[in-house]
Amino acid sequence: MNPDRPRAGRLPAAYLEAGSSSFLEFVSDVDPGLVPGTRPLPGGLTVDAPHGTTIVAAEFAGGVVMAGDRRATMGNVIASRVIEKVFATDEYSVVGIAGTAGLAIEVVRLYQVELEHYEKIEGAIMSIEGKANRLATMIRGNLAMAMQGLTVLPVFAGFDLDDRRGRIYSYDVTGGCYEEHDHHSIGSGSVFARGSLKKTWHPGMTEAAAVAACLEALYDAADDDSATGGPDVGRRIWPAVAVVDIDGVRFLTDEFLAAAVESLVAARLGNPGGAR
Repeated sequence: MNPDRPRAGRLPAAYLEAGSSSFLEFVSDVDPGLVPGTRPLPGGLTVDAPHGTTIVAAEFAGGVVMAGDRRATMGNVIASRVIEKVFATDEYSVVGIAGTAGLAIEVVRLYQVELEHYEKIEGAIMSIEGKANRLATMIRGNLAMAMQGLTVLPVFAGFDLDDRRGRIYSYDVTGGCYEEHDHHSIGSGSVFARGSLKKTWHPGMTEAAAVAACLEALYDAADDDSATGGPDVGRRIWPAVAVVDIDGVRFLTDEFLAAAVESLVAARLGNPGGAR
């Protein structure tokens, strides 16, 4: 009998040994094929997959807001009008995705387990710098697929329990991790969203003002970028908006967003450029 082969009904030895606090390292050792980015693709293959688009994040006096539109595109086709692009990764952090939607969601789910696994093994919440760097490692592992067009580019934001403030981190395809200040945006409409945030963001702004600034940034991005989905009043589809503060992560309700978006749209009637 092969001594390395587990008996029927028993877990493999790797599951019973003390190991790293990283779930990603554990999976990479036990079954590397389960890790996103390790699956080889045939050379010259072009995959036409849905892509997520614009995510915005803004700090306020007491935390950080992240918002994303709900559209996914596949070439010139709208693949989905209701995709979720903003996810809670633990009690005090969120991540927004842009790039190849299916692969990005898989990375986020693995990242959620990574943070939960660390907390259970270590008995403590990982620092926000540690969370940002763990996500960078996962993105770096996807570099081979990114070189074939299957790019995953998230933005990470969370509440720093030590400094009592919100913080935002961006990434590049090689896994480079960069702390952003004040506000940030990613995705195809990011250049328009960032221009909007530059005009509406200010230091010490309230949570309500930060939410309004993020919603207006998505509105402006949708006005100039066809891949970004604006508020769909007819279908009652609103952006996904998460707030992270000392009390943790919470997502704003559809009822609140409906009122906020309708107020924004009404204010822009006859003033589509948003001139102050």
